[in-house]
Amino acid sequence: MESMIAYCGLACDTCPIHLATLETDTSKQAEMRMMIAEELARIYGTTPKPWIITDCDGCKVANGRLFTGCADCEIRKCTTTKNMINCAYCDDYICAKLQKHFDIDPAARTRLDEIRIRQKM
Repeated sequence: MESMIAYCGLACDTCPIHLATLETDTSKQAEMRMMIAEELARIYGTTPKPWIITDCDGCKVANGRLFTGCADCEIRKCTTTKNMINCAYCDDYICAKLQKHFDIDPAARTRLDEIRIRQKM
């Protein structure tokens, strides 16, 4: 099965928010959301409360649950407006919005770079 890759290159199948969504044990899910809130605070300097960490089925899933951060994501808005699979297919790759994301998640760039290489083969 191919990995779920978000528009920005994030791997949904390893995303803590997506994994918490899939968790059926409510106490474990609450613990996961607490850790996610702490991680978001560390990375982005925000102070989200664990109960604000909403479910997410992945930003590309039609009619699925979407984490607030994904719903407000400028990269997602741009890519859906351009009707692209992800940013790897964009003529403006790597734009300022995407570079800012790569500064936080360099693995996302690696994933999108690999997609760009495959599409040129």
